[in-house]
Amino acid sequence: MAPSPSYVPMVVLIVVVLVGATAGGAYLYYHNQVPAASPTRLVHLGDNVTVDYIGIFGSGPEQGKVFDTSEFAVAKDAIGYPKSLEYHARGTSASNYTTLDVHVGGSTPSSGYSLGGHSFIQVVTGFWQGLVGVAPNQTRAVIVPPNLGYGPVNPSCVTTKPLTYTEPILQTYSGIAFSKQYPGIVAATGSTFNDPHLGWPVLILSANASFVTVENLPPLGWSASPAGWPVDVTNVTSTPNGTGRITLENQLFPSQSGLLVGKDYLGNGPCTTQSSGTFIVTQVDLLAGTYTENFNAEVQGQTLIFLVTVIDVFPGP
Repeated sequence: MAPSPSYVPMVVLIVVVLVGATAGGAYLYYHNQVPAASPTRLVHLGDNVTVDYIGIFGSGPEQGKVFDTSEFAVAKDAIGYPKSLEYHARGTSASNYTTLDVHVGGSTPSSGYSLGGHSFIQVVTGFWQGLVGVAPNQTRAVIVPPNLGYGPVNPSCVTTKPLTYTEPILQTYSGIAFSKQYPGIVAATGSTFNDPHLGWPVLILSANASFVTVENLPPLGWSASPAGWPVDVTNVTSTPNGTGRITLENQLFPSQSGLLVGKDYLGNGPCTTQSSGTFIVTQVDLLAGTYTENFNAEVQGQTLIFLVTVIDVFPGP
């Protein structure tokens, strides 16, 4: 049986405190051990098991928040089990939440193991290692450091940008580049439209078969939220030769570090092959005038706590 909401938060609190003293390896903290009426076969290396689980951050700015679960009661309880930034619900029906079928070992055949109507898969090392020695209907809290979980943060998927930046008032595009920048807009001299991301008015000064020149016309104080937070126009300078600039300022604050999801609306960030097209703002440095976008999955580089309840055990060879 999965841990009930009445005592799991206290267990999480205790385990989170222990994380600080953990260094390497999968450290295990036992609780709620249900005594068996008769000798019970414990989980061994090479077995296959079905489990319920709650995945919780044990480190970082989202410490204590749930990032994944197989339990419907946990998924729908936003107060007792606050969710992480990248948590994805499996739906609104209990039928969408099922046990996880796990092979207890470092490798499985490419087709997986199929036994008793289950197809058992390979999971991160710290997860399956923590199942060894558990009995059916027993719950164990497994602490998984990054090296036994989802690995460290990939620095190539992290970029730092200025809080204040500028855009030109006049811009000239090739016909193909214009269509990519402003999809669905017909390039006609003298016509106006709104920028698809920043929302301000844009005037097409000239258009021919080869090039399109546009003029950005934001009023001072214009505000938009293309990435998920306000960006304000703080200055507009105009010159006769068309070299004027628009100054924009990201309204971000240090208190938001690690707690804000951004949208890669231009699609030019690092690791944009990720289907989500999102990142987490991991740092806001007002002194340096910069902020950091982290395109790594939020579980990378973090210690994780899995509250795992073994349901069934299918002995291995």
